Amino acid sequence: MTLEQIKKSFLTDFQTVKDLKSLEFSRIKYLGRKGELSKILRALKDLPLQKRKKIGNQANILRKEIEKLLDEKFQKLQTTNHKPQTTIDVTRPGEKASVGHLNPLMKFEEEVIKIFTSMNFSVVEGPEIENEYYNFDALNIPPDHPAREMWDTFWLKESKNTEKLLLRTHTSPVQIRYMEKYNPPFAIIAPGRVFRHEATDASHEINFDQLEGLMLGKDISLANFKFVVEEFFKKLFGPKIQFRFTPSYFPFVEPGVEVHIKLDNGKWLEVAGAGMVHKKVFEAVKYNPYEWQGFAFGFGLNRLAMIKYKIPDVRLFYSGDLRFIKQF
Repeated sequence: MTLEQIKKSFLTDFQTVKDLKSLEFSRIKYLGRKGELSKILRALKDLPLQKRKKIGNQANILRKEIEKLLDEKFQKLQTTNHKPQTTIDVTRPGEKASVGHLNPLMKFEEEVIKIFTSMNFSVVEGPEIENEYYNFDALNIPPDHPAREMWDTFWLKESKNTEKLLLRTHTSPVQIRYMEKYNPPFAIIAPGRVFRHEATDASHEINFDQLEGLMLGKDISLANFKFVVEEFFKKLFGPKIQFRFTPSYFPFVEPGVEVHIKLDNGKWLEVAGAGMVHKKVFEAVKYNPYEWQGFAFGFGLNRLAMIKYKIPDVRLFYSGDLRFIKQF
């Protein structure tokens, strides 16, 4: 392509330039390292000296002409693009800023924790990946104990580490770890996520949030537990809530009880399991069971939140559906 052809081609393309993107395309096409004008300049070395000077001078003049047109067009397009396309109606009400929402389960957990801390309970946490000892053995559930069938466990793939690891099935291991470090008296709660290998439906999930509590001292009895749990549920659901306590079995307490509350439809629903801490648990953490005694309890935060907010499906908590979350 000759210089005259390049100039004619450029002017034709230049007429179609409407935005900065097409302008940059034209600059690269004609002035770029592999552009049409650069091809002419690279070929000068093969021409006789007189012809090289003549064409080289013409090429530089054409380059300056093209650069000038491109710069002028760039300034014009930039000015046009920065002009406001629409006018602003200053009398129009402002749009409400969209802010994030806490998951209703998180809000509910904060409310539950606030109630227990008002009764002088401390909040403690522990790892979600546990070993077999803390999740089962120290809680009076040895390997051959039939109670292990109560938990459908997610076991982790074994590594060079000799201990068997799993996703914790309850937050009771937090209590064991705490008792190993501290001496009674104390009152603690351990909220957190737990995992069970089971089929999911409207009332079951493979992971859910749980809260367990522990109060130890020299004179702690089930009467103390009855006061604490009733006070908690009255603050959570209202002073007219009705309770029922029935005997039950849990391997880490003796005796064990279930707590039921009466729903609006007149039906009773189990909402918590509890009991006096088992002697074997005290022995595991090297407490003297004849010196200390106390109660432990636990319940699912998801179930209580579903009751309080009248949520029909537990899976909604983990769906990430903003239509659901923005209601709270």
